[in-house]
Amino acid sequence: MAYQADMIIVNAKAYTLDERQPYAEAVAIKGNRIIFVGAEREALGLKNPQTRLIDAQKQSLMPGIIDSHFHLLWGSLRLKDIDLVGTRDLSELKRRILAYREKNPALDWLRGQGLGYMVAPPGQRLNRHHLDEIVRDKPLVLTCFDFHTAWCNTLAMEMAGLMQGTGPLVNGQVVMQDGLATGELREPDAMNLVYDLIPKATRQQSLEMLKQGMAQAAAYGITSVHNMDGSFEQYSLYQQLESEGALSLRMYMPYSINPDTPLSAVFEEAVALRESYSSGKLRSGAVKFFMDGVVESFTAFMLEPYTNRPQDLGEAIYSDEHFKSMALEADKHGLQIFVHAIGDAAIRRTLDGYAYIREKNGPRDSRHRIEHIEVIHPEDIPRLKALEVIASMQPFHCTRPELGYLTSWMDYIGKARYPGGFPWQSLRQKGTHLCFGSDWPVVTMNPFKGFSHALNRQKWGEDLPDERQSLHDTLAAYSCDGAYAEFQEQAKGQLKVGMLADMALLSTDILSLPRAKMSDLKVDLTICDGEVVHEV
Repeated sequence: MAYQADMIIVNAKAYTLDERQPYAEAVAIKGNRIIFVGAEREALGLKNPQTRLIDAQKQSLMPGIIDSHFHLLWGSLRLKDIDLVGTRDLSELKRRILAYREKNPALDWLRGQGLGYMVAPPGQRLNRHHLDEIVRDKPLVLTCFDFHTAWCNTLAMEMAGLMQGTGPLVNGQVVMQDGLATGELREPDAMNLVYDLIPKATRQQSLEMLKQGMAQAAAYGITSVHNMDGSFEQYSLYQQLESEGALSLRMYMPYSINPDTPLSAVFEEAVALRESYSSGKLRSGAVKFFMDGVVESFTAFMLEPYTNRPQDLGEAIYSDEHFKSMALEADKHGLQIFVHAIGDAAIRRTLDGYAYIREKNGPRDSRHRIEHIEVIHPEDIPRLKALEVIASMQPFHCTRPELGYLTSWMDYIGKARYPGGFPWQSLRQKGTHLCFGSDWPVVTMNPFKGFSHALNRQKWGEDLPDERQSLHDTLAAYSCDGAYAEFQEQAKGQLKVGMLADMALLSTDILSLPRAKMSDLKVDLTICDGEVVHEV
């Protein structure tokens, strides 16, 4: 070869995700591209005095992890919140909040995130009275782990003028009891009535917090994210980081659409966003809808009533006609469509919309997506393949009753709907393209927690499908399949000559690691665009 390498990784157990060359012992990089994958002896022939030589010590080298459902700015700005993940009861909640308050006495607002729905005593839902017992003299707002519900103390509700409730909201609910607000707020339009009172981060603070979020991502081997909320304001932050050489991952970001977004304006803006941001690290070209909420707050849209609330189906954020008209226009402009849909009725409405626009606009390589798919009617499973819809799913969201995770979710949907719950393998067997992600900060961005859930999930009943994933399919869903989901399969997602130099060196050989130990994996080295962005 006429050129020589800037970096060579040798003594590796490279898992390439390239079917024609699935394994290798060495990878060489020149600039931001892979120039060699194969035997160590041949790779060393590309070495010169300036080449950095890395001994992988027989640890696994894999393509950089692509997290296909992520919220970088949102998660980064919440890194300073009270960490409530894993809080089991009110006494522990009180300890965490008061310890945070003692360390941060100058804060005017107290804000926490990561709380579970089951922290209140059995048979109760958390309310402002519980929180008043912890903090009365400062406004306190706690966000659920899924970011679809928040709980406020009385002072926060009074400051927002919500004690007597509010008028109808497009996508939100102020929960009332006996004519007064309980302190529980469901969905963004309600939660934002309080969030908007909290002082916002400055631009410089946002940039600094983004760097912290990206550093965490690099430490987990994440080199690309599909950012699920997008606007020109956010893009300007990422563009500044890119211009400063500080954008340490690649980003694909749809333009966020709300029910009140004008049809003409949104697609002008979404198309403008696509045309403005098309660099190697920062891209657009899609739009994002929310079709419903989540199961645990009864805001997921269901075909049949919730088992523990027989009068309630939840509610769709878009009518059938509204979604079809918006999606039709997006598809006409060549935009990829992402739809958050968790309940079986929300998924069906989304699929009906995709079928409609395919009929009206004609088939094309659109790669429209459904995000989450927590519970789907079995009759709708084959429709994703038929409509060439991508299933973008998050393994760590999945309830695992054998570990005691979120068993309330299973109580909400009932056993009759278990066959459609998180149906990874059922979708895959029908030929559906799957990609995996975390939904950070809803759950940890640690991909190896997702690996573990995908590999170790147990059947929910003897007569139910086994939805576990193979190791190969799991790795593909976090790499090459994620690249496919953003039209980048020719550029990244594999260790292959000509591909972008994005890769992660794991702390051990993943092929010999027991599945039970998968969540313990660490990353020793992360390379994005040919640059080392994390190193132990």
